[in-house]
Amino acid sequence: MAELTSTKLNPESHLLLDQPLLRLPAELTRKNFKLAALHVEHDRKSLLGALKNAANDSLSGKKGPSQTLDSLDGMINRMRNLKRKMEGFHEEEGTIHRQIRKRLEHLHDLYQIPSLADVKYDDWSRVRLNRLLVDYLLRSGYGESATALAKEKGIEDLVDLSVFVQCHKVKESLRRGSTQECLAWCSEHRELTRKTHNALEFELRLQQFIEFRRRGQLVEARLHAQKHISSNTSTNKPEIRRAAGLLAHPPGTKVEPYKTMYSISRWEFLANLFVKTHHELFSLPGRPLMHIALSAGLSALKTPSCHSEYASSSSNASSTTTTVCPICSTELNELARNLRHVQHQKSSVEHDPIVLPNGRVYGRERLLEMSAKVGLVEGKVKDPTTSEVFDASRIRKVFLT
Repeated sequence: MAELTSTKLNPESHLLLDQPLLRLPAELTRKNFKLAALHVEHDRKSLLGALKNAANDSLSGKKGPSQTLDSLDGMINRMRNLKRKMEGFHEEEGTIHRQIRKRLEHLHDLYQIPSLADVKYDDWSRVRLNRLLVDYLLRSGYGESATALAKEKGIEDLVDLSVFVQCHKVKESLRRGSTQECLAWCSEHRELTRKTHNALEFELRLQQFIEFRRRGQLVEARLHAQKHISSNTSTNKPEIRRAAGLLAHPPGTKVEPYKTMYSISRWEFLANLFVKTHHELFSLPGRPLMHIALSAGLSALKTPSCHSEYASSSSNASSTTTTVCPICSTELNELARNLRHVQHQKSSVEHDPIVLPNGRVYGRERLLEMSAKVGLVEGKVKDPTTSEVFDASRIRKVFLT
């Protein structure tokens, strides 16, 4: 009975990691609907206005029958264009709904598994592992590898290939020193980002201003500032003042903050700001899901000694200990560095604890046995972690309270 209880599957705990699986399609559906509504509203106002003007001009005799027919033909063509746009939005919505259905089926399968020992759980976990790997590859910029893996494993509807591929494309364009792709993205999502008061578009316009100044195009820089930057005075007044100062400081200046504003590193700042804005807009975690999944297990295994300067024989050549601790491995040690270490409810200590002069606690019997094995003379003990040698008379017994 104890074994069955310990292996009982709790689906709710698993779903904590899988929230983006449904959250992102929901955000995409909302975005798709809002964009469709904006197109309908924009064209509706234009068509009603054009229809009213055509009717008034026809009744007043300003336009003849042929001109009125031309106006009606133009309105019909515009409605046809709107219809094509709506068909595209409808097709996109169908794709999203198919993905949501597949993802719900995937999560529903988890509720049909009674135990962690069930072979079906191994299959389900393997699918999730593949999803995590695809997510990691996409975030790292390996879009082709991620697509190939998703296609091979048949999980295209369980991962968000197009979203991350577009994100990586825009990010790389910023690193190459181009703002066009990112500004186009901002224009497409302006209605969605306006409520969050995001500074991405302002920073992009500011970078364009900086590039005009870098090339010595002062007139173009001032015109650009009047058109795209000065309207943000209420929210970005300090930044606008610093931008104005660039007109008096040429490239190569050593004066701050203008030296930093001219720095090429601003492109990397813009790339990171875009990724942050993109993930916030679509409710995506800032870190790869693989890291989040690993963090839970690493935190359960981590102890204070895992990042000690005397951590183990792998990092301390004079240490006489060996370790198979995964946290101390070179692959996972850095990933676990900022995680909390495990808090044990029950402590397990030697029956004869003693403390060395350096404050480390060991079992007396095992410490003396180890010191003898490494060849120390009688009356000397060696700290197995730091390799320090002390007189046995300096050790003190520990009394636990």
